[in-house]
Amino acid sequence: MKHLLSISDLSPEELSEILELAEKLKTERYKGVITDYLKNRSLAMIFELPSTRTRVSFEVAMTDLGGHALNLSWNELQLGRGEPIKDTARVLSRYVHAVMMRVRNHSTLEEFASYSSVPVINGLSNLEHPCQVISDLLTIKEYKGSLEDVNIAWVGDGNNVCNSLILATALMDMGIVVSTPPKYEPDKSIIKRAKELKARLNFEPNPMRAVKDADVIYTDVWVSMGQEEEKERRLEDLGPYQINRRLIDAAKEDVIVMHCLPAHRGEEITDEVMEGASSVIFDQAENRLHAQKAILLKLIGGENE
Repeated sequence: MKHLLSISDLSPEELSEILELAEKLKTERYKGVITDYLKNRSLAMIFELPSTRTRVSFEVAMTDLGGHALNLSWNELQLGRGEPIKDTARVLSRYVHAVMMRVRNHSTLEEFASYSSVPVINGLSNLEHPCQVISDLLTIKEYKGSLEDVNIAWVGDGNNVCNSLILATALMDMGIVVSTPPKYEPDKSIIKRAKELKARLNFEPNPMRAVKDADVIYTDVWVSMGQEEEKERRLEDLGPYQINRRLIDAAKEDVIVMHCLPAHRGEEITDEVMEGASSVIFDQAENRLHAQKAILLKLIGGENE
Protein backbone atom coordinates (compact mmCIF):
# COMPACT_ATOMS: atom_id res chain seq x y z
CA MET A 1 0.00 0.00 0.00
CA LYS A 2 1.41 3.35 -1.09
CA HIS A 3 0.13 6.90 -0.80
CA LEU A 4 0.64 9.61 -3.43
CA LEU A 5 0.74 12.83 -1.43
CA SER A 6 3.82 14.27 -3.12
CA ILE A 7 5.28 13.57 -6.53
CA SER A 8 8.48 12.69 -4.65
CA ASP A 9 6.66 9.73 -3.06
CA LEU A 10 7.44 8.04 -6.37
CA SER A 11 10.83 6.82 -7.49
CA PRO A 12 12.03 7.73 -11.01
CA GLU A 13 11.31 4.13 -12.03
CA GLU A 14 7.77 4.23 -10.64
CA LEU A 15 7.06 7.55 -12.33
CA SER A 16 8.33 6.18 -15.65
CA GLU A 17 6.13 3.10 -15.25
CA ILE A 18 3.06 5.27 -14.64
CA LEU A 19 3.80 7.33 -17.76
CA GLU A 20 4.22 4.19 -19.88
CA LEU A 21 1.01 2.75 -18.49
CA ALA A 22 -0.83 6.02 -19.18
CA GLU A 23 0.29 5.85 -22.82
CA LYS A 24 -1.00 2.27 -23.07
CA LEU A 25 -4.34 3.13 -21.47
CA LYS A 26 -4.75 6.15 -23.73
CA THR A 27 -4.17 4.00 -26.80
CA GLU A 28 -6.68 1.43 -25.55
CA ARG A 29 -9.33 4.11 -25.02
CA TYR A 30 -8.83 5.55 -28.50
CA LYS A 31 -9.24 2.04 -29.93
CA GLY A 32 -12.46 1.58 -27.98
CA VAL A 33 -11.08 -1.24 -25.83
CA ILE A 34 -13.38 -2.01 -22.89
CA THR A 35 -11.42 -2.74 -19.71
CA ASP A 36 -12.33 -3.97 -16.26
CA TYR A 37 -8.95 -3.72 -14.56
CA LEU A 38 -10.58 -2.24 -11.44
CA LYS A 39 -13.83 -4.21 -11.49
CA ASN A 40 -15.56 -4.18 -8.09
CA ARG A 41 -13.18 -1.53 -6.74
CA SER A 42 -14.29 1.83 -5.38
CA LEU A 43 -12.66 5.24 -5.03
CA ALA A 44 -13.87 7.83 -2.52
CA MET A 45 -13.30 11.38 -3.80
CA ILE A 46 -13.40 14.01 -1.04
CA PHE A 47 -13.62 17.64 -2.13
CA GLU A 48 -13.01 20.48 0.28
CA LEU A 49 -12.53 22.73 -2.76
CA PRO A 50 -14.42 22.98 -6.09
CA SER A 51 -13.15 20.99 -9.07
CA THR A 52 -13.78 20.39 -12.76
CA ARG A 53 -10.85 18.43 -14.22
CA THR A 54 -9.88 16.52 -11.08
CA ARG A 55 -13.41 15.37 -10.35
CA VAL A 56 -14.39 14.43 -13.89
CA SER A 57 -11.09 12.78 -14.80
CA PHE A 58 -11.02 10.59 -11.68
CA GLU A 59 -14.69 9.66 -11.97
CA VAL A 60 -14.43 8.76 -15.65
CA ALA A 61 -11.12 6.98 -14.99
CA MET A 62 -12.77 4.65 -12.48
CA THR A 63 -15.69 4.04 -14.85
CA ASP A 64 -13.35 3.28 -17.77
CA LEU A 65 -11.45 0.81 -15.59
CA GLY A 66 -14.63 -0.95 -14.50
CA GLY A 67 -14.74 0.50 -11.00
CA HIS A 68 -16.85 3.06 -9.17
CA ALA A 69 -16.16 6.57 -7.83
CA LEU A 70 -18.07 8.30 -5.04
CA ASN A 71 -18.16 12.09 -5.17
CA LEU A 72 -18.15 13.36 -1.58
CA SER A 73 -18.28 17.03 -0.64
CA TRP A 74 -16.48 17.92 2.59
CA ASN A 75 -19.61 19.59 3.95
CA GLU A 76 -21.82 16.65 3.02
CA LEU A 77 -19.66 14.37 5.15
CA GLN A 78 -19.51 14.39 8.91
CA LEU A 79 -16.12 16.09 8.44
CA GLY A 80 -18.09 19.25 7.78
CA ARG A 81 -19.73 18.90 11.20
CA GLY A 82 -16.48 18.36 13.06
CA GLU A 83 -15.83 14.62 12.92
CA PRO A 84 -12.09 14.05 13.46
CA ILE A 85 -10.16 13.34 10.27
CA LYS A 86 -8.67 10.22 11.83
CA ASP A 87 -12.15 8.77 12.43
CA THR A 88 -13.32 9.39 8.87
CA ALA A 89 -10.07 7.92 7.51
CA ARG A 90 -10.43 4.70 9.47
CA VAL A 91 -14.07 4.26 8.50
CA LEU A 92 -13.72 5.00 4.78
CA SER A 93 -10.70 2.70 4.61
CA ARG A 94 -13.06 -0.18 5.42
CA TYR A 95 -15.47 0.74 2.62
CA VAL A 96 -13.32 1.73 -0.37
CA HIS A 97 -10.08 0.73 -2.04
CA ALA A 98 -8.55 4.22 -2.26
CA VAL A 99 -9.30 7.83 -1.33
CA MET A 100 -8.57 10.89 -3.46
CA MET A 101 -8.70 14.23 -1.63
CA ARG A 102 -8.71 17.85 -2.80
CA VAL A 103 -8.02 19.95 0.28
CA ARG A 104 -6.92 23.37 1.46
CA ASN A 105 -4.08 22.25 3.71
CA HIS A 106 -1.51 19.59 2.94
CA SER A 107 -1.48 18.65 6.62
CA THR A 108 -5.06 17.38 6.20
CA LEU A 109 -3.84 14.86 3.64
CA GLU A 110 -0.96 13.79 5.82
CA GLU A 111 -3.21 13.22 8.82
CA PHE A 112 -5.78 11.32 6.76
CA ALA A 113 -3.09 9.13 5.20
CA SER A 114 -1.53 8.33 8.57
CA TYR A 115 -4.82 6.72 9.67
CA SER A 116 -5.87 5.23 6.33
CA SER A 117 -5.37 1.57 5.53
CA VAL A 118 -5.88 2.21 1.78
CA PRO A 119 -3.91 4.47 -0.60
CA VAL A 120 -4.58 8.20 -0.35
CA ILE A 121 -4.08 10.35 -3.45
CA ASN A 122 -3.45 14.08 -3.43
CA GLY A 123 -5.94 15.59 -5.87
CA LEU A 124 -4.63 19.06 -4.92
CA SER A 125 -3.40 20.70 -1.75
CA ASN A 126 -1.87 24.08 -1.03
CA LEU A 127 1.58 22.49 -1.25
CA GLU A 128 1.44 20.11 -4.23
CA HIS A 129 -0.58 18.84 -7.17
CA PRO A 130 1.19 15.61 -8.19
CA CYS A 131 -1.56 14.17 -10.41
CA GLN A 132 -1.52 17.32 -12.53
CA VAL A 133 2.22 17.11 -13.02
CA ILE A 134 2.14 13.45 -14.03
CA SER A 135 -0.27 14.38 -16.83
CA ASP A 136 2.05 17.27 -17.71
CA LEU A 137 5.00 14.92 -18.13
CA LEU A 138 2.85 12.68 -20.32
CA THR A 139 2.02 15.67 -22.53
CA ILE A 140 5.64 16.82 -22.78
CA LYS A 141 6.71 13.31 -23.71
CA GLU A 142 4.09 13.18 -26.46
CA TYR A 143 5.19 16.49 -27.98
CA LYS A 144 8.95 16.25 -27.46
CA GLY A 145 9.41 12.52 -28.01
CA SER A 146 11.02 11.99 -24.62
CA LEU A 147 11.72 13.83 -21.38
CA GLU A 148 15.47 13.68 -21.81
CA ASP A 149 17.18 17.07 -22.09
CA VAL A 150 13.85 18.94 -21.92
CA ASN A 151 14.02 22.35 -20.26
CA ILE A 152 10.97 23.94 -18.64
CA ALA A 153 10.46 27.60 -17.79
CA TRP A 154 7.90 28.23 -15.06
CA VAL A 155 6.71 31.84 -15.26
CA GLY A 156 4.42 33.48 -12.70
CA ASP A 157 3.43 32.43 -9.19
CA GLY A 158 5.52 29.71 -7.54
CA ASN A 159 2.47 27.76 -6.38
CA ASN A 160 1.55 24.12 -5.67
CA VAL A 161 1.81 23.05 -9.32
CA CYS A 162 5.21 24.70 -9.56
CA ASN A 163 6.29 22.84 -6.42
CA SER A 164 5.33 19.46 -7.85
CA LEU A 165 6.85 20.30 -11.22
CA ILE A 166 10.20 21.13 -9.60
CA LEU A 167 10.26 17.76 -7.85
CA ALA A 168 9.13 15.92 -10.99
CA THR A 169 11.93 17.43 -13.07
CA ALA A 170 14.40 16.35 -10.39
CA LEU A 171 13.10 12.77 -10.56
CA MET A 172 13.29 12.69 -14.37
CA ASP A 173 16.57 14.65 -14.68
CA MET A 174 14.97 17.52 -16.59
CA GLY A 175 15.94 21.18 -16.33
CA ILE A 176 13.69 23.86 -14.91
CA VAL A 177 14.03 27.62 -14.58
CA VAL A 178 11.61 29.34 -12.21
CA SER A 179 10.79 32.99 -12.91
CA THR A 180 8.74 34.71 -10.20
CA PRO A 181 8.62 38.13 -8.55
CA PRO A 182 10.11 38.45 -5.05
CA LYS A 183 7.93 36.80 -2.37
CA TYR A 184 6.26 34.54 -4.96
CA GLU A 185 8.96 31.88 -4.95
CA PRO A 186 8.21 28.16 -4.54
CA ASP A 187 7.96 26.67 -1.06
CA LYS A 188 11.32 26.51 0.76
CA SER A 189 10.78 22.90 1.85
CA ILE A 190 10.21 21.92 -1.79
CA ILE A 191 13.41 23.65 -2.89
CA LYS A 192 15.31 21.83 -0.13
CA ARG A 193 13.86 18.48 -1.20
CA ALA A 194 14.62 19.22 -4.85
CA LYS A 195 18.26 19.94 -4.02
CA GLU A 196 18.45 16.62 -2.17
CA LEU A 197 17.19 14.99 -5.38
CA LYS A 198 19.94 16.79 -7.36
CA ALA A 199 17.47 18.95 -9.28
CA ARG A 200 18.66 20.96 -12.26
CA LEU A 201 16.87 23.99 -10.83
CA ASN A 202 17.65 27.62 -11.53
CA PHE A 203 15.96 30.90 -10.69
CA GLU A 204 15.73 33.85 -13.09
CA PRO A 205 13.49 36.77 -12.08
CA ASN A 206 13.51 38.19 -15.63
CA PRO A 207 10.95 36.15 -17.63
CA MET A 208 12.47 37.09 -20.99
CA ARG A 209 15.78 35.58 -19.94
CA ALA A 210 14.09 32.64 -18.21
CA VAL A 211 12.46 31.37 -21.43
CA LYS A 212 15.51 31.77 -23.67
CA ASP A 213 16.36 28.05 -23.79
CA ALA A 214 12.91 26.73 -22.87
CA ASP A 215 11.31 23.77 -24.62
CA VAL A 216 8.24 24.29 -22.44
CA ILE A 217 6.74 27.45 -20.94
CA TYR A 218 4.34 26.78 -18.09
CA THR A 219 2.11 29.13 -16.12
CA ASP A 220 -0.90 29.04 -13.81
CA VAL A 221 -3.47 31.46 -12.42
CA TRP A 222 -2.15 34.34 -10.33
CA VAL A 223 -5.07 34.34 -7.90
CA SER A 224 -5.84 30.86 -6.59
CA MET A 225 -8.78 29.76 -4.45
CA GLY A 226 -8.60 31.47 -1.07
CA GLN A 227 -6.45 34.35 -2.35
CA GLU A 228 -9.27 36.58 -3.59
CA GLU A 229 -8.53 39.30 -1.03
CA GLU A 230 -5.00 39.59 -2.46
CA LYS A 231 -6.17 39.88 -6.07
CA GLU A 232 -5.33 43.54 -6.73
CA ARG A 233 -1.81 43.25 -5.31
CA ARG A 234 -1.15 39.94 -7.06
CA LEU A 235 -2.23 41.27 -10.45
CA GLU A 236 0.09 44.24 -10.04
CA ASP A 237 3.08 42.20 -8.85
CA LEU A 238 2.70 39.48 -11.47
CA GLY A 239 1.76 41.71 -14.41
CA PRO A 240 5.23 41.55 -16.03
CA TYR A 241 5.07 37.73 -15.99
CA GLN A 242 2.22 37.33 -18.47
CA ILE A 243 2.62 34.66 -21.15
CA ASN A 244 2.15 36.66 -24.34
CA ARG A 245 3.41 36.69 -27.93
CA ARG A 246 6.49 38.73 -27.02
CA LEU A 247 7.54 36.13 -24.44
CA ILE A 248 6.88 33.21 -26.79
CA ASP A 249 9.07 34.84 -29.44
CA ALA A 250 11.94 34.97 -26.93
CA ALA A 251 11.92 31.17 -26.54
CA LYS A 252 12.82 28.34 -28.90
CA GLU A 253 10.91 28.20 -32.16
CA ASP A 254 9.27 24.87 -31.24
CA VAL A 255 8.40 25.83 -27.64
CA ILE A 256 5.13 24.52 -26.26
CA VAL A 257 2.93 26.42 -23.80
CA MET A 258 1.23 24.73 -20.87
CA HIS A 259 -1.37 25.80 -18.32
CA CYS A 260 -3.12 23.46 -15.86
CA LEU A 261 -6.42 25.39 -16.09
CA PRO A 262 -8.69 27.10 -15.29
CA ALA A 263 -7.11 30.08 -17.04
CA HIS A 264 -7.83 33.75 -16.56
CA ARG A 265 -7.32 34.93 -20.11
CA GLY A 266 -5.83 38.39 -20.24
CA GLU A 267 -4.11 37.96 -16.87
CA GLU A 268 -1.44 35.24 -16.69
CA ILE A 269 -1.86 34.31 -20.36
CA THR A 270 -3.29 36.05 -23.41
CA ASP A 271 -6.13 34.69 -25.48
CA GLU A 272 -3.81 34.78 -28.51
CA VAL A 273 -1.34 32.39 -26.87
CA MET A 274 -4.07 30.13 -25.45
CA GLU A 275 -5.46 29.65 -28.95
CA GLY A 276 -2.10 29.78 -30.73
CA ALA A 277 0.01 27.12 -32.42
CA SER A 278 2.33 26.76 -29.40
CA SER A 279 -0.48 25.89 -27.00
CA VAL A 280 -0.90 22.26 -25.95
CA ILE A 281 -3.17 23.21 -23.07
CA PHE A 282 -6.23 21.18 -24.03
CA ASP A 283 -4.23 18.06 -24.88
CA GLN A 284 -2.65 18.57 -21.46
CA ALA A 285 -6.11 18.73 -19.88
CA GLU A 286 -7.20 15.53 -21.64
CA ASN A 287 -4.15 13.74 -20.32
CA ARG A 288 -5.42 14.20 -16.78
CA LEU A 289 -7.78 11.31 -17.54
CA HIS A 290 -5.13 8.95 -18.87
CA ALA A 291 -2.63 9.79 -16.14
CA GLN A 292 -5.27 9.34 -13.45
CA LYS A 293 -6.14 5.91 -14.81
CA ALA A 294 -2.50 4.86 -14.63
CA ILE A 295 -2.13 6.20 -11.08
CA LEU A 296 -5.22 4.33 -9.92
CA LEU A 297 -4.19 1.12 -11.59
CA LYS A 298 -0.73 1.23 -10.05
CA LEU A 299 -1.96 2.08 -6.56
CA ILE A 300 -4.99 -0.16 -6.22
CA GLY A 301 -4.99 -2.52 -9.19
CA GLY A 302 -1.70 -4.27 -8.79
CA GLU A 303 -0.35 -5.53 -12.06
CA ASN A 304 -2.11 -4.55 -15.28
CA GLU A 305 -3.65 -7.90 -16.13
